[in-house]
Amino acid sequence: MDDAKKARAELVEIGRLIEQKDLIVGPGGNTSARVGDVIYVKASGKTFEEAVESDYVGVDLRSGELVDGTLKPTSEIAMHRGCYLVRDDIRAVVHTHPPFALGVASAGKTIAPMCPDYVALIGPAIPLIDYVVPTGQEIADAVVPFIKEHHAVLLANHGVVAVGRTLREAYYRNLFVESAAKALVAAEVVGTLRPLTHEEVAEIDGLATEKYRRDLLKDQR
Repeated sequence: MDDAKKARAELVEIGRLIEQKDLIVGPGGNTSARVGDVIYVKASGKTFEEAVESDYVGVDLRSGELVDGTLKPTSEIAMHRGCYLVRDDIRAVVHTHPPFALGVASAGKTIAPMCPDYVALIGPAIPLIDYVVPTGQEIADAVVPFIKEHHAVLLANHGVVAVGRTLREAYYRNLFVESAAKALVAAEVVGTLRPLTHEEVAEIDGLATEKYRRDLLKDQR
C-alpha cells in the first residue's frame, strides 16, 4: 500500500471515530494528513461517517492546487496548508465542532491546564480566537499564528483545531479538549476550577512517564 492510500485509509478511520465520539454533526469539520508535499483533506460537504477514501483529495501544499482526486476540497483548506507551512513537525490537522468546547469558547473562556493529561497532550493553555468567518484566508490568518506555538486552539462560535505529528495524535488532542471542556463545566457547577500552577505544570512536563506517553502517540500509525 502506497503512502497516499495509507493516509486516506487512516483519514477514513479517524473520521469514523470523530463521528462516534460526537465531535461533529453532519458535514462539518475537516481533517488532513501530509504525505510529502501533498496534503490529503476531506472534500467539501462530505460527512465523516459516510466518507470513503476517494472523498479525501490531494492538494499541493505550496500552490493549493488539486493534484489527486476530482472533488472540491474543504473551504478551510488555506488553514490546513498554513498549519503545515508554519511548522515542519506537523503531519496532521483535525478540526471539529465538539459541543462542550464550542460552548466554552463561545462564552469567551479558555481552558487552563488542569491535570497531567492536559500537560502531556496539549501543553500550555489553549488560546481562544475570536470569531472569524469560517472559510477562506480569514480563518487561516486567525489560526496559523497561534499554531506556531500551540498544539490546539479554541475558535469562538466555531470549534477546535488541533495538530499532531500523526493523525491519531491530532485526533486525541481534539478529544481531550472536549473532555477538558466538560471537566471545566463540571467544576464551575460545583465550585471553581483550580488550574495547575506553573510549577506543577513544569514538574509534570519533565516526568519520564509523560515523555513515554507522548512518544507512543508520535510513533503510532
